[in-house]
Amino acid sequence: MIGQSPLRTFTAHAVLILGILIVAFPIYYTFVASTHTLQTILRPPLPLLPGGQLWNNYSEALFGGIGRIGGVSVGQLLLNTTIMALGVAVGKIFISILSAYAIVFFRFPLRMTFFWLIFITLMLPVEVRILPTYKVMVDLGMIDTYAGLIIPLIASATATLLFRQFFMTIPGELVEAARVDGAGPWRFFFDILLPLSRTNIAALFVILFIYGWTQYLWPLLVTNSNDMNTIVIALRKMVSFADADTEWHLVMVTAMLAIVPPILVVVLMQRWFVRGLVESEK
Repeated sequence: MIGQSPLRTFTAHAVLILGILIVAFPIYYTFVASTHTLQTILRPPLPLLPGGQLWNNYSEALFGGIGRIGGVSVGQLLLNTTIMALGVAVGKIFISILSAYAIVFFRFPLRMTFFWLIFITLMLPVEVRILPTYKVMVDLGMIDTYAGLIIPLIASATATLLFRQFFMTIPGELVEAARVDGAGPWRFFFDILLPLSRTNIAALFVILFIYGWTQYLWPLLVTNSNDMNTIVIALRKMVSFADADTEWHLVMVTAMLAIVPPILVVVLMQRWFVRGLVESEK
């Protein structure tokens, strides 16, 4: 290993620490604001140390009602967003892994045509097909429902491509051995492919959960009731053009609570996430 001079090591660590401070300071400042009263926030400068309203502000947001979003609590918003993010992540993985399994391990007419049709949908995100998708949701009565939030977002050409590429690395001898042992298609899928794919599934789950959690445009269109809003939509509604009309202490609390679940998912699944991205031998 090539040695590094103390100066170079110090410089590298200094740059990393500076980058962490730049990224972390706005989050810390938001947390500080969430522990102060509205009057303190509206009277600059805002203190750099936490205040004494942490419990009051967080309990009011989580269990009370916020006026600008129809009296809905942040707890309800977190529940809505969690259901949507989990539904999108699980739905995308479920559909994609079955699609890739069929394309790789089954021989049927127009197999590659169907694959390329799936792949072409990469050029048709929700924003492009939003009007016909919204019309379908209205006709099916899915406005203001969890199904309306989740179903239009669960198809994923990217995940199908990733699973297909991984399945193509499965040795043919393994498939033949499973067939000789009497394993049918479903047993081969559940007993062999799924265990081999767990790191890929974990990595995709983290990415897709955050994708579902941060959705803005589709939830904005498909939800009319404040009770069905996601936390990202609620944050926008809570902010008024006039500072005096905005409950900034509750806005800061909601912003802090909005980033907790994605951070927990990344931290708890970090090992699987990294392995799924860099592991080459399964």
